[in-house]
Amino acid sequence: MTELRGSASEPCRVLVLDDEPLILLDLEFAVEDAGCTPLTALDLVEALAIVQNNAISAAILDVSLGRGQTCEQVARTLAAMGVPYVLHTGDLDRMDEAVRNLGGTLVPKPTPAAVVVARALEPLAIRHV
Repeated sequence: MTELRGSASEPCRVLVLDDEPLILLDLEFAVEDAGCTPLTALDLVEALAIVQNNAISAAILDVSLGRGQTCEQVARTLAAMGVPYVLHTGDLDRMDEAVRNLGGTLVPKPTPAAVVVARALEPLAIRHV
């Protein structure tokens, strides 16, 4: 498999944000299997710190993070930076209209982790063709 890179000199780094540890772990392994470095976060604060301190190539964002939090702030930050992301959610019907319009690719739960990662990395493959 060809190694994906975020740019000509940087390895591919994928932010994975999910408040469910088992889903996060499954996605982390799938990102590694795809040849990228996973940067994982269980909550909004962790995810924002990762985005501020790392060059991110792509992201997988759980929409609902519990305690009334959503991934909206992270998604908007990534969009402003031109970083592609997927919204991985099992409850889109309950989400606020603002989250529905974030513009990321929607991947419903449950979807196999390898498929979620492949969808997140699709824009990178297009950029490097």
